[in-house]
Amino acid sequence: MTQVSFVAFWFAMALFTAATVLYAYHFETKRASLSKYATLATGVGFLALTTSIGAQSVATDGTLLTGSNVLVLMAWALVFVYFVLEHFMKVKVYGALLVPSALVVLLVAQLMGASTDVLEGLTPVQQVLLDSWRVGMHVALVSFANAGFLISAAGSLLYLVLERQLKHKKSTKLFSRLPSLAQTDAVARRSVVWAFPVYTAGLLLGVLRAIETDVQLWWADIRVILAGLVWMAYAAYQFMRWRKGWASRSLAYIALIGFALVAVLSVVARTVPAGFHVFGL
Repeated sequence: MTQVSFVAFWFAMALFTAATVLYAYHFETKRASLSKYATLATGVGFLALTTSIGAQSVATDGTLLTGSNVLVLMAWALVFVYFVLEHFMKVKVYGALLVPSALVVLLVAQLMGASTDVLEGLTPVQQVLLDSWRVGMHVALVSFANAGFLISAAGSLLYLVLERQLKHKKSTKLFSRLPSLAQTDAVARRSVVWAFPVYTAGLLLGVLRAIETDVQLWWADIRVILAGLVWMAYAAYQFMRWRKGWASRSLAYIALIGFALVAVLSVVARTVPAGFHVFGL
Protein backbone atom coordinates (compact mmCIF):
# COMPACT_ATOMS: atom_id res chain seq x y z
CA MET A 1 0.00 0.00 0.00
CA THR A 2 2.95 2.31 0.57
CA GLN A 3 3.95 1.97 -3.09
CA VAL A 4 0.37 2.67 -4.16
CA SER A 5 0.40 5.82 -2.01
CA PHE A 6 3.73 6.93 -3.52
CA VAL A 7 2.63 6.41 -7.14
CA ALA A 8 -0.79 8.04 -6.55
CA PHE A 9 0.85 11.04 -4.87
CA TRP A 10 3.18 11.77 -7.77
CA PHE A 11 0.41 11.11 -10.28
CA ALA A 12 -1.65 13.74 -8.46
CA MET A 13 1.32 16.12 -8.54
CA ALA A 14 1.69 15.64 -12.31
CA LEU A 15 -2.01 16.25 -12.89
CA PHE A 16 -2.07 19.37 -10.71
CA THR A 17 0.95 20.67 -12.65
CA ALA A 18 -0.87 20.06 -15.92
CA ALA A 19 -4.00 21.71 -14.54
CA THR A 20 -1.95 24.74 -13.48
CA VAL A 21 -0.64 25.18 -17.00
CA LEU A 22 -4.11 24.71 -18.51
CA TYR A 23 -5.71 27.17 -16.10
CA ALA A 24 -3.01 29.71 -16.96
CA TYR A 25 -3.66 29.31 -20.69
CA HIS A 26 -7.41 29.51 -20.12
CA PHE A 27 -6.92 32.72 -18.16
CA GLU A 28 -4.90 34.10 -21.07
CA THR A 29 -7.07 32.93 -23.98
CA LYS A 30 -10.52 32.31 -22.44
CA ARG A 31 -10.87 29.13 -24.51
CA ALA A 32 -13.64 27.00 -22.99
CA SER A 33 -11.98 23.71 -23.94
CA LEU A 34 -8.92 24.57 -21.85
CA SER A 35 -11.11 25.17 -18.82
CA LYS A 36 -12.76 21.76 -19.23
CA TYR A 37 -9.42 19.97 -19.53
CA ALA A 38 -8.07 21.90 -16.53
CA THR A 39 -11.08 20.91 -14.43
CA LEU A 40 -10.75 17.30 -15.57
CA ALA A 41 -7.05 17.20 -14.67
CA THR A 42 -7.77 18.76 -11.28
CA GLY A 43 -10.57 16.29 -10.60
CA VAL A 44 -8.51 13.21 -11.51
CA GLY A 45 -5.61 14.63 -9.51
CA PHE A 46 -7.91 15.09 -6.52
CA LEU A 47 -9.01 11.43 -6.77
CA ALA A 48 -5.37 10.35 -7.03
CA LEU A 49 -4.44 12.40 -3.95
CA THR A 50 -7.40 10.91 -2.08
CA THR A 51 -6.17 7.44 -3.05
CA SER A 52 -2.67 8.31 -1.85
CA ILE A 53 -3.94 9.51 1.52
CA GLY A 54 -6.16 6.45 1.93
CA ALA A 55 -3.41 4.00 0.97
CA GLN A 56 -0.95 5.67 3.34
CA SER A 57 -3.49 5.50 6.14
CA VAL A 58 -4.02 1.76 5.54
CA ALA A 59 -0.28 1.12 5.37
CA THR A 60 0.41 2.90 8.68
CA ASP A 61 -2.78 1.86 10.51
CA GLY A 62 -4.04 5.43 10.49
CA THR A 63 -2.41 8.63 9.29
CA LEU A 64 -0.92 10.86 11.97
CA LEU A 65 -2.04 14.43 11.38
CA THR A 66 1.41 15.86 12.02
CA GLY A 67 4.16 17.51 10.02
CA SER A 68 3.97 16.98 6.26
CA ASN A 69 0.74 14.97 6.61
CA VAL A 70 -1.02 18.14 7.76
CA LEU A 71 0.17 19.96 4.63
CA VAL A 72 -1.09 17.14 2.40
CA LEU A 73 -4.48 17.38 4.10
CA MET A 74 -4.49 21.16 3.62
CA ALA A 75 -3.78 20.75 -0.10
CA TRP A 76 -6.56 18.15 -0.36
CA ALA A 77 -8.96 20.48 1.44
CA LEU A 78 -7.98 23.40 -0.81
CA VAL A 79 -8.81 21.47 -3.99
CA PHE A 80 -12.04 20.14 -2.45
CA VAL A 81 -13.16 23.63 -1.45
CA TYR A 82 -12.27 24.94 -4.90
CA PHE A 83 -14.56 22.38 -6.54
CA VAL A 84 -17.38 23.38 -4.21
CA LEU A 85 -16.76 27.03 -5.06
CA GLU A 86 -16.70 26.33 -8.79
CA HIS A 87 -19.90 24.25 -8.58
CA PHE A 88 -21.98 26.75 -6.63
CA MET A 89 -20.63 30.03 -8.01
CA LYS A 90 -19.49 28.95 -11.49
CA VAL A 91 -16.14 30.70 -11.00
CA LYS A 92 -13.31 29.29 -13.13
CA VAL A 93 -10.66 31.97 -12.71
CA TYR A 94 -9.85 30.96 -9.13
CA GLY A 95 -8.46 27.68 -10.41
CA ALA A 96 -5.50 29.66 -11.75
CA LEU A 97 -4.74 30.66 -8.14
CA LEU A 98 -5.90 27.79 -5.96
CA VAL A 99 -4.64 24.74 -7.87
CA PRO A 100 -1.07 26.12 -8.03
CA SER A 101 -1.37 26.93 -4.31
CA ALA A 102 -2.28 23.31 -3.58
CA LEU A 103 0.63 22.18 -5.75
CA VAL A 104 3.07 24.36 -3.79
CA VAL A 105 1.75 23.02 -0.48
CA LEU A 106 2.27 19.45 -1.71
CA LEU A 107 5.81 20.27 -2.83
CA VAL A 108 6.60 21.70 0.61
CA ALA A 109 5.13 18.57 2.22
CA GLN A 110 7.34 16.40 0.02
CA LEU A 111 10.42 18.43 0.96
CA MET A 112 9.54 18.03 4.64
CA GLY A 113 9.28 14.25 4.24
CA ALA A 114 6.88 11.80 5.86
CA SER A 115 6.19 12.22 9.58
CA THR A 116 6.54 8.56 10.53
CA ASP A 117 8.87 9.11 13.49
CA VAL A 118 7.36 12.23 14.95
CA LEU A 119 6.11 10.48 18.09
CA GLU A 120 9.62 9.46 19.11
CA GLY A 121 10.55 13.04 19.98
CA LEU A 122 7.42 13.85 21.96
CA THR A 123 7.10 13.92 25.72
CA PRO A 124 4.62 11.60 27.51
CA VAL A 125 2.24 14.56 27.94
CA GLN A 126 2.32 15.29 24.20
CA GLN A 127 1.75 11.63 23.37
CA VAL A 128 -1.33 11.60 25.62
CA LEU A 129 -2.62 14.74 23.90
CA LEU A 130 -2.37 13.06 20.48
CA ASP A 131 -4.21 9.94 21.62
CA SER A 132 -7.73 11.24 20.95
CA TRP A 133 -10.14 11.63 18.06
CA ARG A 134 -10.50 15.27 19.10
CA VAL A 135 -6.94 15.99 17.97
CA GLY A 136 -7.57 14.53 14.51
CA MET A 137 -10.81 16.47 14.12
CA HIS A 138 -9.11 19.60 15.48
CA VAL A 139 -6.41 19.45 12.79
CA ALA A 140 -8.84 18.48 10.01
CA LEU A 141 -11.29 21.30 10.78
CA VAL A 142 -8.54 23.90 11.04
CA SER A 143 -7.09 22.70 7.71
CA PHE A 144 -10.46 23.06 5.97
CA ALA A 145 -10.99 26.48 7.54
CA ASN A 146 -7.56 27.63 6.39
CA ALA A 147 -8.47 26.60 2.84
CA GLY A 148 -11.54 28.81 3.10
CA PHE A 149 -9.49 31.68 4.50
CA LEU A 150 -7.07 31.37 1.58
CA ILE A 151 -9.94 31.59 -0.91
CA SER A 152 -11.31 34.61 0.93
CA ALA A 153 -7.89 36.27 0.81
CA ALA A 154 -7.63 35.58 -2.93
CA GLY A 155 -11.08 37.06 -3.50
CA SER A 156 -10.26 40.08 -1.33
CA LEU A 157 -7.01 40.73 -3.16
CA LEU A 158 -8.77 40.54 -6.52
CA TYR A 159 -11.45 42.89 -5.19
CA LEU A 160 -8.88 45.51 -4.22
CA VAL A 161 -7.14 45.22 -7.60
CA LEU A 162 -10.43 45.56 -9.48
CA GLU A 163 -11.59 48.47 -7.34
CA ARG A 164 -8.36 50.32 -7.96
CA GLN A 165 -8.65 49.75 -11.71
CA LEU A 166 -12.22 51.04 -11.75
CA LYS A 167 -11.39 54.02 -9.55
CA HIS A 168 -8.64 55.16 -11.89
CA LYS A 169 -10.67 54.18 -14.96
CA LYS A 170 -7.96 51.89 -16.25
CA SER A 171 -8.60 48.92 -18.49
CA THR A 172 -5.97 46.31 -19.26
CA LYS A 173 -5.94 42.83 -20.74
CA LEU A 174 -5.56 41.41 -17.23
CA PHE A 175 -8.52 43.47 -16.04
CA SER A 176 -10.76 42.00 -18.75
CA ARG A 177 -9.85 38.47 -17.64
CA LEU A 178 -10.84 38.97 -14.00
CA PRO A 179 -14.34 38.32 -12.59
CA SER A 180 -16.64 41.18 -11.67
CA LEU A 181 -16.19 43.31 -8.55
CA ALA A 182 -19.42 41.96 -7.04
CA GLN A 183 -18.38 38.37 -7.72
CA THR A 184 -14.99 38.70 -6.04
CA ASP A 185 -16.62 40.31 -3.02
CA ALA A 186 -19.21 37.51 -2.83
CA VAL A 187 -16.52 34.82 -2.99
CA ALA A 188 -14.53 36.46 -0.20
CA ARG A 189 -17.56 36.90 2.06
CA ARG A 190 -19.08 33.46 1.54
CA SER A 191 -15.75 31.75 2.12
CA VAL A 192 -15.46 33.33 5.57
CA VAL A 193 -19.13 32.61 6.34
CA TRP A 194 -18.51 28.85 6.41
CA ALA A 195 -14.77 28.83 7.26
CA PHE A 196 -15.13 30.85 10.48
CA PRO A 197 -17.51 28.44 12.28
CA VAL A 198 -15.41 25.49 11.09
CA TYR A 199 -12.30 27.17 12.51
CA THR A 200 -14.14 27.92 15.75
CA ALA A 201 -15.17 24.28 16.12
CA GLY A 202 -11.59 23.17 15.48
CA LEU A 203 -10.22 25.52 18.13
CA LEU A 204 -12.84 24.43 20.66
CA LEU A 205 -11.88 20.77 20.20
CA GLY A 206 -8.23 21.66 20.78
CA VAL A 207 -9.07 23.66 23.90
CA LEU A 208 -11.27 20.89 25.30
CA ARG A 209 -8.48 18.36 24.76
CA ALA A 210 -5.96 20.60 26.54
CA ILE A 211 -8.36 21.14 29.46
CA GLU A 212 -9.31 17.48 29.90
CA THR A 213 -5.64 16.42 29.92
CA ASP A 214 -4.81 19.24 32.38
CA VAL A 215 -1.98 20.77 30.37
CA GLN A 216 -0.30 23.53 32.37
CA LEU A 217 -0.27 26.99 30.78
CA TRP A 218 -1.69 25.68 27.50
CA TRP A 219 -3.09 29.13 26.78
CA ALA A 220 0.44 30.65 26.85
CA ASP A 221 1.68 28.57 23.90
CA ILE A 222 2.60 30.87 21.00
CA ARG A 223 0.50 28.79 18.61
CA VAL A 224 -2.57 29.11 20.81
CA ILE A 225 -2.07 32.88 21.05
CA LEU A 226 -1.71 33.23 17.28
CA ALA A 227 -4.77 31.02 16.71
CA GLY A 228 -6.69 33.33 19.04
CA LEU A 229 -5.58 36.35 17.00
CA VAL A 230 -6.72 34.63 13.79
CA TRP A 231 -10.10 33.92 15.39
CA MET A 232 -10.49 37.54 16.54
CA ALA A 233 -9.60 38.87 13.08
CA TYR A 234 -12.28 36.79 11.38
CA ALA A 235 -14.75 37.43 14.21
CA ALA A 236 -14.28 41.14 13.48
CA TYR A 237 -14.80 40.38 9.79
CA GLN A 238 -18.07 38.61 10.53
CA PHE A 239 -19.25 41.41 12.83
CA MET A 240 -18.47 44.09 10.27
CA ARG A 241 -20.08 42.05 7.51
CA TRP A 242 -23.42 42.07 9.30
CA ARG A 243 -23.19 45.73 10.30
CA LYS A 244 -24.40 48.21 7.70
CA GLY A 245 -22.10 50.99 6.60
CA TRP A 246 -18.84 49.02 6.43
CA ALA A 247 -17.22 49.17 3.00
CA SER A 248 -16.21 46.00 1.21
CA ARG A 249 -12.72 47.47 0.96
CA SER A 250 -12.39 47.44 4.76
CA LEU A 251 -13.54 43.82 4.85
CA ALA A 252 -11.01 42.94 2.16
CA TYR A 253 -8.16 44.38 4.21
CA ILE A 254 -9.28 42.49 7.32
CA ALA A 255 -9.47 39.24 5.32
CA LEU A 256 -5.89 39.79 4.12
CA ILE A 257 -4.69 40.57 7.64
CA GLY A 258 -6.44 37.45 8.92
CA PHE A 259 -4.79 35.25 6.33
CA ALA A 260 -1.40 36.84 7.01
CA LEU A 261 -1.85 35.69 10.62
CA VAL A 262 -2.78 32.22 9.35
CA ALA A 263 0.43 32.14 7.31
CA VAL A 264 2.52 33.24 10.30
CA LEU A 265 0.85 30.60 12.47
CA SER A 266 1.56 27.90 9.87
CA VAL A 267 5.26 28.82 9.82
CA VAL A 268 5.53 29.05 13.61
CA ALA A 269 3.74 25.72 14.06
CA ARG A 270 6.44 23.99 12.01
CA THR A 271 9.56 25.85 13.12
CA VAL A 272 9.30 26.90 16.79
CA PRO A 273 10.09 24.01 19.17
CA ALA A 274 8.97 25.81 22.34
CA GLY A 275 5.70 24.91 24.07
CA PHE A 276 3.61 21.75 24.15
CA HIS A 277 1.87 22.29 20.83
CA VAL A 278 4.66 21.01 18.57
CA PHE A 279 2.88 18.37 16.52
CA GLY A 280 3.48 20.24 13.27
CA LEU A 281 7.27 19.96 13.58
